[in-house]
Amino acid sequence: MQEQNNTSKMTRIVALGALIAAVYAVLTYITAPISFGPIQFRVSEALCILPVFTVAGIPGVTIGCFLANFLSGAVPMDVVFGTLATFIGAIGTRALRKTGPFAAIPPILSNALIIPFVLRYAYGVPDLIPFMMLTVGLGEVISVGFLGNLFRVALIRAGAERFLTD
Repeated sequence: MQEQNNTSKMTRIVALGALIAAVYAVLTYITAPISFGPIQFRVSEALCILPVFTVAGIPGVTIGCFLANFLSGAVPMDVVFGTLATFIGAIGTRALRKTGPFAAIPPILSNALIIPFVLRYAYGVPDLIPFMMLTVGLGEVISVGFLGNLFRVALIRAGAERFLTD
């Protein structure tokens, strides 16, 4: 009986992670003009708050970011390090899941600190790295800090928390 419960739980986590990945990739794709570059605003980054509710959010947003970057034709360095930034942020969000709005801080910081180097060395963007840290960080504050936290509160108010929590 316990083995069946573990299998069922794992199946649920894999399915939910796949759903999150698909939604992240599609949201990034349909908002592509504003999702890439030194001044970027990824609506899909609001999903980076989901590790607050479920461990499936970690592989979900990570694989979603990988797919979005890969399928958009991003250079390999961006695919690798952009995905890594998202993974680090998701792990941090999961670790801070009981801190309310502060759970949004890890993806904001990981992207603000990593992505400017990708923009400079993979794409040759001439802007100063501190400036790009500011612009990428501001985009993350809006998408994860503001939209992500609105999403978190909406999920809690809708009672979805009981369905998503591991």
